Amino acid sequence: MVLRGHIIYTSTPEAYTVHENSYIIIEDNKVKGIYKALPEAYSTEEVIDYEDRLIVPSFIDLHVHAPQYSQRGIGLHLQLINWLNQYTFELESKFADLSYAKEVYPAFVQSLYDHGSLRSSIFGTIHDESNLYLSELIMKKGMSAFVGKVNMDRHAPDTLTESAQQSLEGTKAFIGALEKETLVKPIITPRFAPSCSDELMTSLGQLSIEKHVPVQSHLSENKDEIKWVKALFPLAKDYTDVYEMFNLLGKEKTLMAHGIYLDEDELARINKPQNFLVHCPISNMNIASGVMPVAKYMDMGIQVGLGSDVAGGHEMGMNKSIVAAIQCGNILYSQEKSHRRLLESEVVYIATKLNGRFFGEDVGSLEPGFIFDALVIEDKDSLSKGLSPIERYQKFLYGGEPSHIIARYLEGNAI
Repeated sequence: MVLRGHIIYTSTPEAYTVHENSYIIIEDNKVKGIYKALPEAYSTEEVIDYEDRLIVPSFIDLHVHAPQYSQRGIGLHLQLINWLNQYTFELESKFADLSYAKEVYPAFVQSLYDHGSLRSSIFGTIHDESNLYLSELIMKKGMSAFVGKVNMDRHAPDTLTESAQQSLEGTKAFIGALEKETLVKPIITPRFAPSCSDELMTSLGQLSIEKHVPVQSHLSENKDEIKWVKALFPLAKDYTDVYEMFNLLGKEKTLMAHGIYLDEDELARINKPQNFLVHCPISNMNIASGVMPVAKYMDMGIQVGLGSDVAGGHEMGMNKSIVAAIQCGNILYSQEKSHRRLLESEVVYIATKLNGRFFGEDVGSLEPGFIFDALVIEDKDSLSKGLSPIERYQKFLYGGEPSHIIARYLEGNAI
């Protein structure tokens, strides 16, 4: 397969790589090469000519709550724990009824597709049927995801908790149901430390290691939450240690959303190749959690991903999360010059190539050897005339809508 257009990606955080009016050759679902003139060996290939349009890596959302899709924008005057108790838990309880899931999840999956988030890591609910239905929808759409059955055996309504044994057995069954799938994979998902007993956390850690299944959860999102964790786990030296105690951090690939309030010792322990902290800037602003010092973490070598965190975040588009991350970095810089500003290319790199690393070392870029996951962007705005490809991509990041995405590719296939 050969495509032509203005090709833009970030092989490093420091700058965009741009190939204007160039050909990108795809073989075996991967990028073979990018050429200004089509090589003779491919002269008979049919070219999909996107002309003056942009070809860029598709987005990856590393933290999103599928059942909260219909809750976007609701109750955001509250902070985390009250928001969960007054709105979220009641909503998620409804997914015990598969017919309710059939109302919400098609719209959620379509929105991921529309906004170009062709890969994602998703929190489901405790409900087995609804989680499997969600997974099937994603596969039918031709997209890729990690989907987690949420584990909760305490500190939530009875309608949203299971016994530790029920939660474990349901997780095993969910893993088994997806073990032969290629596009959608299971991920072990203790909601956060307060919602899981020692017994449940222990068994989930053992299961992750035994089955080599990755883990996703929340870490140090809110100051009241941190105090609560300290009271619940008095033997742990800090919040990070809670997950370490139960083999839920650093054993298999691990996503920890937020990570705003981490001391130097916690950061040193988190700084391992299999660990990702996931920045969720829109959510953190909406429910007044705080701001992750992304530049500091990245300069330490920590892998920082990016997530929409719907519905704490109200925007599905990862371009909106990219912009919010840049803006949060600007605020930190304006308040304290020891914080450097984040480069725009750096945050695009996070939302594509670094996020892609959770799916594989060859995901998230358009460099040769990478799986071809891409979006084709069209901007017919007359005000874009005369702008460079990078300037046009910047306009899409800050003001782009799903209608600007005219084609989507995952693993070399148009979807």
